[in-house]
Amino acid sequence: MNRQIRFWSLICLFWIISTIVDRLWWQSYAGLPAWDQAEYLNNALEHGRALGLLETGQWEGLKPLLDLSPKIPPLASLVNGSIMALAGDSPSQAAWSLSIWNGILLFSVAGWGLQLRGQGLALLSVVFVAVSPQILHLRSDYVLEMPLTATTTLALWRLSCWLHPKQGGQWIQAITAAICCTSAILVKQSALLILLPALLTTTSIVWQRARTTFYQLIAACLSSLFMILPWLRHNWITILGGTNRAVFESASLEGDPSLWTAENWIWYPRLIPEQIGLIMLMIGISGGILWLITLRKNLNLIKDKSEVRDDRFAWLWLIVNLTLSWLLTTASPNKDERYISPLLPPLLLLLTRGWWQWGLWVQTKFPKKSKPELFSALLVSVFITLPSAWNAQISRLTGKVKGPLEEIILNAEGASRNTQPKTMIVIPSTPDLNQHNVSYFGRRNGGQLIGRQLGNNAEDIRSVLAKAELVLLAEGNLGSVRPTAMLLDQAVRTSGYYQAIKFFPRKNGGSYSLWQRLAEAPRPIKFTKQFSKLANQLAEGPKGLEKVFNEIAREHMIDGHFQYQVEVRETAIRKLANNPNDIESRWMLALLSILTNRPSEASEQFGALEKLLPTNPWPSVYLSIISLIEWNPWKAAAIADRAQAIHNYPVLEGLGDLSAVLSGAFWRLPDASRSLPTAYAEINRELQKSIKIDPQE
Repeated sequence: MNRQIRFWSLICLFWIISTIVDRLWWQSYAGLPAWDQAEYLNNALEHGRALGLLETGQWEGLKPLLDLSPKIPPLASLVNGSIMALAGDSPSQAAWSLSIWNGILLFSVAGWGLQLRGQGLALLSVVFVAVSPQILHLRSDYVLEMPLTATTTLALWRLSCWLHPKQGGQWIQAITAAICCTSAILVKQSALLILLPALLTTTSIVWQRARTTFYQLIAACLSSLFMILPWLRHNWITILGGTNRAVFESASLEGDPSLWTAENWIWYPRLIPEQIGLIMLMIGISGGILWLITLRKNLNLIKDKSEVRDDRFAWLWLIVNLTLSWLLTTASPNKDERYISPLLPPLLLLLTRGWWQWGLWVQTKFPKKSKPELFSALLVSVFITLPSAWNAQISRLTGKVKGPLEEIILNAEGASRNTQPKTMIVIPSTPDLNQHNVSYFGRRNGGQLIGRQLGNNAEDIRSVLAKAELVLLAEGNLGSVRPTAMLLDQAVRTSGYYQAIKFFPRKNGGSYSLWQRLAEAPRPIKFTKQFSKLANQLAEGPKGLEKVFNEIAREHMIDGHFQYQVEVRETAIRKLANNPNDIESRWMLALLSILTNRPSEASEQFGALEKLLPTNPWPSVYLSIISLIEWNPWKAAAIADRAQAIHNYPVLEGLGDLSAVLSGAFWRLPDASRSLPTAYAEINRELQKSIKIDPQE
């Protein structure tokens, strides 16, 4: 027992030391969060407010909470937002959450190392993970890879414990593994790149085991489904769209190598020496080769019979899943140096075994000496790995330029909780100033200022000049923006609608300037009137949809708080109270329900419109689609089939066949194979008709 206490006390000590090192770094950090970092800080702020833990926030129920994570799972933001409530919401204070995730990682590596061979290997592995340059970098970079690395490592270890042929097979191990796997997925979907091979391996192993283990697998799957389902069911459409954008579109835009090129397969291996240290890699690989030779010769190099032997199953589990996860991650189209981070802990565990083998070799050569393997490895790793890691960290500190963002927020009167909600249109997009960190600093301490970026097309110019109150411009480099952003910049300066409040010098040359709408400029037209016209266009089907959602997307940039929605809802409800058959109000509420992701409310309005517009097929089409979104294909098929008997419309026929197949009526597959292409052609025909009618659109 005393040995166990000493061991876990040492792990705690390593965690405390690494936390102290991290806090010293954060206390010296003077930069501003860039795009991704600011976005994740924003997410943490939003979730902290939705939980009622941060200023100006309050608990409004589960649905509003799930609304905040339409594309990225919520677990990391929930944890980070809760820690913000305790530590504070500045970047360095919010980074305390990274120390918590680092603690989970180190304890997971320690537990896994214990299983693989024993305390010596576990301690050495924890030290190597703690001083790894890439892990050190993640502990000082506010992105999701630190919590992702921690939770995937924990999940792989707990799966190994449950599946162990001698020590596993317990119900509590199965449920714990399920919770850990689910937690990893609820941090980021890319956890599946690491866990999917492990889950497939788990299924194949369980299939050959006793019936009890199979029941445990079923219970574990049901537990995971229960935890994931609320978020997945609420946001599955935006999850699909967001995953496509993040994985496939980003890969194309960034010019990442194709799967079928040699460059793709060496993309991550070439980063490993820098991410874990060249000396670590060389000694680990050579020691691993020595280990394999030893195993092949079946030599027992351990003189101390009390020494814990290697666990064959645990090592096989690690190596197989490390290999398969590496292949799956490499096959993913979108490449980034931090995406391989979740595989570094199991890789470092494997390399540590190589270091350990060299220690055993030294023992055989110098049997009268005291065991040198742990102490020599520790000294070498610290004195060789740390300098390169610290050089990188120091260069990040000295290379950061702190822009005038906080001064800009102060001049925009957005730093106080007492100000009215405001939206600032941000034209430049640079690491030190972009729409994400404007929102973050504008909402700290209960602030109500949100940043939004426009300038992607010429239509943005019209919207900004007509409605925007605050615009931030740049003199000099605009950063990563499209050429149309330059046109928007010039339009704001020359329109006569805005005046510059103040110019803010930039340390690397140029300046930023804050512009406010003049009192004598044309007053913005309330979007409520325009919204009612847009909602009515839903009755026209596809030819009205593109314009509807393009206009609303621009309005959501101008009005980042979506304040128009309150007035739209109140206006429509007031009209319906006087006249329940008011068609315009029904369309308004239906569209509003779609925008706020409230399918049950949308169903109510489309159901009413079916009766009010008996000759229009589109309320039935929308109602059937909404039923599919709610995972009710049986209802969707019934609605579409009933409406098809009335309207005889190809889109309804295709929806009816598709919904029926999804509900289990596989005998309608031949009908679906015929009707779906026809429905698609009909939608295209409607879209082409709209182009001919209105060529400007």
